[in-house]
Amino acid sequence: MSRLAVAVAFLALALASAAQAATQLGIFGNIARFQQLTGQRSEVGHVIVGWGQSTFGQIWPTLGDVPMLGFDNGQGAVTMQAVARGGGDGYLLAMSESARNLGKLVYIRPFGEMNGHWNAYCAYNTNGTPRGVAYSTANFRKAFARIYLIMHGGPTVNTTLKRLGLPPVAAEIPTNLFVKVVWNPQGYGSPDVPGNRAQAYYPGDRYVDLVGDDLYDIGGKAEFAAADKLYKAHPSKPFSFPEWGLWGVDDPRFVQQMATFVKTHPRTKLISYFNAKPGSIFDLASKPKSLAAYKRYILPLGR
Repeated sequence: MSRLAVAVAFLALALASAAQAATQLGIFGNIARFQQLTGQRSEVGHVIVGWGQSTFGQIWPTLGDVPMLGFDNGQGAVTMQAVARGGGDGYLLAMSESARNLGKLVYIRPFGEMNGHWNAYCAYNTNGTPRGVAYSTANFRKAFARIYLIMHGGPTVNTTLKRLGLPPVAAEIPTNLFVKVVWNPQGYGSPDVPGNRAQAYYPGDRYVDLVGDDLYDIGGKAEFAAADKLYKAHPSKPFSFPEWGLWGVDDPRFVQQMATFVKTHPRTKLISYFNAKPGSIFDLASKPKSLAAYKRYILPLGR
């Protein structure tokens, strides 16, 4: 083999390695404790806050290099229709300003698992009946688009809102070049009825930076097929697992499957393990086989 061929081959390997190293490893839980447990230096720290919780200055420092802030609607404190029409703008503007002032990458994850009936912003009840127009998927899509625009800011926010048939934002919002907004359903809706499928909540490519899926091993079953379908449905978007974990089981095979998914789905840029509190059913400290698998298969993804 010529020196040029060797150099080209080496460069190809280096680029492939660099591309794989782009996978960000995150944690929902205590970052320092998880590092002691696994050896992982978590790039992303994840937290979920209730609607209106605005102690951002206290929250950001606990989330490491790259914060990921999820939020819900306070078990119905605000409807999706109200958010779409500007009823939550005060809170969202405060969040946008605080994230912008950090001057670094921040993930904003609004209304995760929106197609799960246990969330008050889901469009459907447990039995498959609709929750009403205030929570419709149409209003969810509009609310999500509004959140995206407020988080990114810039001179065209109100022009775009007008085109969407939505009221303007009262304040001018400086552009935030660092924020990334994560749209994060579950692969399968619960209830699994046609109107509650993930795509019914999708606001459009223009209003999503990162597609996510939450994936748990529950009783030895994990829906990787649904994750694959969601990945393929959005070929222009980076993919992520903002939450993944072991639901009270010690299953190293699941951990290995997650690593395989990341390697075979190269747009997967972020996986954040849900460890929760010490002693929780998700805690890797109580799962020695899965912990060993995590060190063997997951840690190398972030190097």
